Amino acid sequence: MAAVLRTDTAPEAVDLVKTYSAGRKKPPVTALRGLSFAAAQGTVFGLLGPNGAGKSTTVKILSTLSAPDSGSARVAGIDVATRPDRVRQAIGFVAQKPGTDPMGTATENLLLAGRVHGMSRRDATARAGELIDRFGLTDASKRLVSTYSGGMARKLDVALGLMHRPRVLFLDEPTTGLDPQARSELWQEIARMAGDERMTVLLTTHYLDEADHLADRLAIVDHGTVVAAGTPEELKSDLRGDAVRVELAEPDSGARAALGRVPGLREITMDGCTVHGRTDDGARALPPALAALEAAGIAVTSATLARPSLDDVYLRHTGHSLDTADDKGPKALEEAK
Repeated sequence: MAAVLRTDTAPEAVDLVKTYSAGRKKPPVTALRGLSFAAAQGTVFGLLGPNGAGKSTTVKILSTLSAPDSGSARVAGIDVATRPDRVRQAIGFVAQKPGTDPMGTATENLLLAGRVHGMSRRDATARAGELIDRFGLTDASKRLVSTYSGGMARKLDVALGLMHRPRVLFLDEPTTGLDPQARSELWQEIARMAGDERMTVLLTTHYLDEADHLADRLAIVDHGTVVAAGTPEELKSDLRGDAVRVELAEPDSGARAALGRVPGLREITMDGCTVHGRTDDGARALPPALAALEAAGIAVTSATLARPSLDDVYLRHTGHSLDTADDKGPKALEEAK
């Protein structure tokens, strides 16, 4: 379903299509296939999907770093194609790769960013000091960035994106590679940006817990299109009952048929050695499910019951789990880019 462009939304995309050349003698790679979504102002909006799903391509288009083959987009009510200069003034962009000069200090990096955005030296100095204090980098502000830990360097990347007080901030996989403490600290800061400052944050992530914890609303992206959208709770509530997950000793195509005969067990899918299903009463359905597999001569290594998760939502709409999609890694898209 296509979104309708409105001026009261922050980032918004309508039917975006983007294809990359994969090189000589290789077919082109389609990164986006009519992708649409709309994010409200002052919220954290998440694009959740595996690596190669099209999330970064979407952010590049919204931030004017790339142009779509077709479709349209606005950021803070500004058309990305016709007024890219105004879009750049309204946004901050934190890419997956570091944007800092490792041979400069935090203060030097921030001052340079401020001057590039047209700030006076006085204003840039004041803003740099404010952000250094806010991100807990005061003691390290005069050290070379090359000496920073991963968490410290990532905080500085986000500070650079905030230097000119943007209306919309794009965070492309902001916590990849961070340790749990650094991730938690950055989560707190992202929530504060939207909550206290009413900034709109568009977050791309392949971490289920990150999307569940941070996003006010999210769009699940698979193979360049949005397959589901809503709040995390809305998406999970659409799945009735319990999720059943059975790990097999080895892949066996007969498992699906065996479980299909168990009363009350539905939506049975196989993903390698893992069999997924849903049931209204997990405690009642699991024993006969295990008995059915045993009768079919299929060895089981583990079985679990759980309330619906975002991975279950992803599985429902794509037929495979997010973890498996990440493991497979669509390499063709990355090579094309």
